[in-house]
Amino acid sequence: MTSPETSPSAAPRLSVVIAVKDEADNVAPLIDELDAALAFEPYELIFVDDGSTDATLANLRKAAETRPYLRILVHEASCGKSAGVDTGARAARGELLLLLDGDGQNNPAYLPEMVRAMDAGGPRVGLVQGERQGRKDTRFKRFQSRLANGVRGALLNDGTRDTGCGLKVVRRDVHLRLPMFDGLHRFMSALVKREGYEIRTVKVVDRERWHGVSKYGFWNRLWVGIADLAGVWWLIKRRRVQTVVERN
Repeated sequence: MTSPETSPSAAPRLSVVIAVKDEADNVAPLIDELDAALAFEPYELIFVDDGSTDATLANLRKAAETRPYLRILVHEASCGKSAGVDTGARAARGELLLLLDGDGQNNPAYLPEMVRAMDAGGPRVGLVQGERQGRKDTRFKRFQSRLANGVRGALLNDGTRDTGCGLKVVRRDVHLRLPMFDGLHRFMSALVKREGYEIRTVKVVDRERWHGVSKYGFWNRLWVGIADLAGVWWLIKRRRVQTVVERN
């Protein structure tokens, strides 16, 4: 198999970062899809195993045997999705971070369009956010997402309708400036906008989870989500006007 990287020492522009926990049956087919979708440009692939107790890590190591561009980082205990993405972002070498979930619901085929949207927007665009169409979640989960997105949008004015979509392309230097907390991934649009950057959205088609069960539910994130919303609102209100510095 040919590596997407031109040489082992070359720093690619694109870094795919995926945090996974107990996704043993999903990682191999997802890697195959990424190889096909991102054949247009060299990239590195970083998986952060967030304390998995199944064969996720073993399957990642097997895939890495033939893929020198695949790197694996391990949390000994589960720290959550946002912490996993942060770990991968700090280890990444690329200018752009391509983020998606590891359960198969996010189709990597949309990533090239999202990268093009970032490039077309120029340095003032800090984040390209996926916006799910035809969601495969239960009716109750779709209701709670609409409710949460409506309340969030009214308070934070982040200009996006679906921050819960895992498909994102964000500038690495911008991501590293964001305040780190558990749940950051659900407020990334508002916090990137807080840094003075513009947001673009790309419509994507949601899929059903391939295998396993969701790690997130309504009751285990309701109250913490309310607290996070209040905290992010406070951060935005306390931020002085910020503009993107242009380098000549």
